[in-house]
Amino acid sequence: MKFKHSVYLLGLLGIFYGSASAQKATVARQLDEVDYVNPLIGTAVKGFGKGLDGGGTMPCVNVPFAMTNFVAQTRENKMSYMVYHYEDDAVIGLTATHQPTVWMGDYGYVSVMPQVGKLRVLPKERMLLFNHKDEISKPYYYAVKLKTTGTEKIKAEIAGANTCGMFRFTFPKADQAHLIIQGINLNPALTDWANDYTVRMKKLKGYVYVDTVNNEITGYNPDRQSAQLGPELKNFKGYFIIKFNKQIKKYGTWDKQVINKGSHEQYGTRMGAFISFRTKANDEVKVAVATSFISIDQARDNLKKEIPDWDFDKVVKSTRYQWQQSLKTIQVAGVTKDQKTIFYTALFHTLLFPRQFSEYGRYYSAFDDKVHHGSSYNDYSLWDTFRALHPLLTLTQPQRVDDMVQALLQMYKEGGWMPMWPNPTYTNIMIGTHADAVVADAYVKGFRGFNTKLAYEALHKDAYEAPDGDTHKRWGDRDLWTSFEARGGLTNYHQLGYIPVDKTKESVSRTIEYAVDDYAVAQMAKGLGKDNDYKQLMTWSRNYQNVYNKATGFMAPRNSDGQFSAKPDSGFTEGTKWTYTFGAMHDVPGMIKLMGGEKQFADKLSKNFSGGHYRADNEPGHHYLYLFNYCGMPWKTQELVREHTSTQNFRNAPVGINGNDDCGQTSAWYIFNVMGFYPVAPASGVYSIGAPQFPYMVLNLQHSKKLIIKATGLSAKNKYVKEVTFNGKPIKDFMISHEDISRGGTLAFTMTGSPQK
Repeated sequence: MKFKHSVYLLGLLGIFYGSASAQKATVARQLDEVDYVNPLIGTAVKGFGKGLDGGGTMPCVNVPFAMTNFVAQTRENKMSYMVYHYEDDAVIGLTATHQPTVWMGDYGYVSVMPQVGKLRVLPKERMLLFNHKDEISKPYYYAVKLKTTGTEKIKAEIAGANTCGMFRFTFPKADQAHLIIQGINLNPALTDWANDYTVRMKKLKGYVYVDTVNNEITGYNPDRQSAQLGPELKNFKGYFIIKFNKQIKKYGTWDKQVINKGSHEQYGTRMGAFISFRTKANDEVKVAVATSFISIDQARDNLKKEIPDWDFDKVVKSTRYQWQQSLKTIQVAGVTKDQKTIFYTALFHTLLFPRQFSEYGRYYSAFDDKVHHGSSYNDYSLWDTFRALHPLLTLTQPQRVDDMVQALLQMYKEGGWMPMWPNPTYTNIMIGTHADAVVADAYVKGFRGFNTKLAYEALHKDAYEAPDGDTHKRWGDRDLWTSFEARGGLTNYHQLGYIPVDKTKESVSRTIEYAVDDYAVAQMAKGLGKDNDYKQLMTWSRNYQNVYNKATGFMAPRNSDGQFSAKPDSGFTEGTKWTYTFGAMHDVPGMIKLMGGEKQFADKLSKNFSGGHYRADNEPGHHYLYLFNYCGMPWKTQELVREHTSTQNFRNAPVGINGNDDCGQTSAWYIFNVMGFYPVAPASGVYSIGAPQFPYMVLNLQHSKKLIIKATGLSAKNKYVKEVTFNGKPIKDFMISHEDISRGGTLAFTMTGSPQK
């Protein structure tokens, strides 16, 4: 990476970036942070190499942490397929989606598609081709030109707020023009190993109503694409209101291939409605879309608050302002345009999830199927995000942390457990109860705006109570729902000191990750003066040592009789023995001792990287770069940070994130790496220091405090740290506390071209 040597800070100039014409012809000006965001980064299905996944992101338009994302839909989505793929060349609708990431499902969605000519309603029939040259993607505005016939095109634009959005369509001259609404899409042709439509096709029906008096289409969509992975929700519905600035005169409904002209209402599993009209050249039709999980009336209230009139440009301007306020939390200087784009796009990706789930003081709970008063969030990708995203939010979005924690506790009250991966209700996706780590980390860092007594009760249950049927269920990933998994295999974890591979799936990974969670819960127990719990939990936190095979030097599966399995590569999730052997992030000194000391540990860790075993594209190894700090080789950490923040993993391109971003986790890992420190162990209150990748950064903290990060002498050659100080005092152990960081000050690095051994 090439760095400029000059150090400067960008001035922050407010700009109006409203209409498309304003985007085409802006006066020369200094760019704001939001102007560097490229939402197309990570939207490709293709990965960085054969067998590697793309980023799984989408070019959504909405405010930070929005309940509903508005995006161009290029294919029928399902679990394992996002709503937008960069490789696609056609659009089937502009959609209000709630799909958080690739391997989870959409729910309560609705879409609108413009069209001219003969009415065609099904996705493959109504799709219109487009070229990426005709596409503009910003966090606050999206535009694309859709090819109709000959040289004619429909321009489609998106503005988004929190629960509501607006579409603006510019039509060519046409005797027949249409807007097609799809209210639900249960397509059995999409069935595969991850998606079963059988039960949903039998039980669910969406609904639309064409209201010519109020000039709107209302309805609801009860579909949850991940329903097979969670409990039934009888009251769940994604409600919507779709309003038009053009009078509804010709209209109808449709169900599968059957079009019912003049029909006002429709129930079905793959259906919607439409309006038809004539257009002159360049006629603009605006469509306002309001969503709610509470009711149609709530959707109407949401619309009045967020989009009270038909001013498309005002929505764009307001959302742009909100993004700029969130993105200017971190300011960088002395880097290239591409580096800024990668950085601020990563920061953008960390400000999308978990999504707000409350609607102006009330929220629908997918855990007791009722409406409550209060604030709520949902779609926590906890197996991923406990590692870096949630720790980053304690610095960049501290005002939201208490509510995010409280939302997890509300789920505990309403459903009996904190979730593993809510979408929007319980699913048994991935392993571990990493909400424990998120809550405990917030507590250790001094957050107290949530019910600490209730929090510890929830954490204690995760750590001490086995789930129903624990001794006879195998707890396979994506098994059809029977009951909540929590810490599947916990019975044996407590009795044997590990999870046996002949009793529970993913046993080695579970043992290690449960130990991490036990450590986190122990820190909260300690803070609350629960000494007996603290001692017991710390004992359990060392259970990972019981799956270490000294004969092979790797973490390995053990059977219930105590013998190591004859299949040493079994018992892992999303990784191998190389991935998980260094997985006890909460007890690095314990791992070093277990493996024979610093030299032996460092040698094994070096082989992990040099032998091609390390997987930067997945979360279990995200802390591995920093483990050399613990065995007297910080220069190795500094080398690895440079390597893994380079174009090897991050690029300003649709194929721009190595592996799934997983609701902002990979982006948060990148940001911490670039800043020069990383939260290796949750709830420890300590960061491990690496090497900053930008010469000058400012992290704007709470209460007008600032953390200034300087890297004097940083260059392509000078990637090593000669000295690091905090507020003028040398740091010798390459560790710094959250308490110090949160107070602000100057973290100063002197860089050099030689490893400091």
